[in-house]
Amino acid sequence: MNRRERGRGCGRGFRQPRTPERGEGSATGPNQNPRNEEGDQMATAINRMTNILERLVERQGPEPVNQPRDQERGEDRALERFLKFAPPKFHGGSDPEVAKNWFERMVNIFTALDYNEERQVNFAVFQFEGAARSWWNVVSAKWEREQTPWTWVNFEREFNVKFLLPIVQEKRDDDFIKLKQGLLSVGEYKERFTKLSKFAPELVVTERKRIRRFIQGLDVEIQESLAATQITTFTDALDKAQRVENAKSQSKAFHAKKRGNPSDTPKQSERYTQPLKIEKGAGGVKMPEKPGETPSSEVPPKGNQGRRGQ
Repeated sequence: MNRRERGRGCGRGFRQPRTPERGEGSATGPNQNPRNEEGDQMATAINRMTNILERLVERQGPEPVNQPRDQERGEDRALERFLKFAPPKFHGGSDPEVAKNWFERMVNIFTALDYNEERQVNFAVFQFEGAARSWWNVVSAKWEREQTPWTWVNFEREFNVKFLLPIVQEKRDDDFIKLKQGLLSVGEYKERFTKLSKFAPELVVTERKRIRRFIQGLDVEIQESLAATQITTFTDALDKAQRVENAKSQSKAFHAKKRGNPSDTPKQSERYTQPLKIEKGAGGVKMPEKPGETPSSEVPPKGNQGRRGQ
């Protein structure tokens, strides 16, 4: 019994030292604790990075969904602002004046709104109806196929080719080239010059060309007055031309007023033109008096003279 107990005791004593092996790491920790601490630090860092990424995903996640909505809302607001200007509809047709007026109206609206060119094109064609809409569907398909940029310049080129016939365009060019002030005022001439220049933009492509062509159409006297001045802008040319015009008008008015005042000495043509005065009951005729002479006496009729002689 004692041996068994000892054997068991020895067996237990041999097995028991293994049980503390689990805690042996903590007992002999100086060699293994740094590794565990490094592992814990890495795990903590990974967890932090994961949390940060999750937060970023949470912040960025809704954007792909909300961004189109924000864009749609922005487009809706922009369209509302555009429609407040009451832009006219365009149905197409063969009248170049209607097409030009519509196009000019669009230019004025977009100048006030300051939209980008793509939005300008989209909103402009939004006003197309009928034949104009059908035409634009063909053009837009061609643009998509050829990857043409949606710029206002490209839109203007397509619009002019379609709705401003070449023969009409040539006539407009001729009208602009032959434009003269004539009997128009400088302000009226400027308005007509600006209107026709839109049909021939290549002739006024620079400020210098625009100034030169404007001055060439002015009255000759105004041209001569502007020849000695230095002009750098179109506005400057217009201002100086109007000043010369005003000075000419004042000078003409002054001379006209001076000619209209009666002088103290009657003109030669006005002398001796006073009508004869016949006094009733006097039996004679009064002759008109010359300047410097005393009033003449009444001249009796010939019959009376004969009687006196007798």
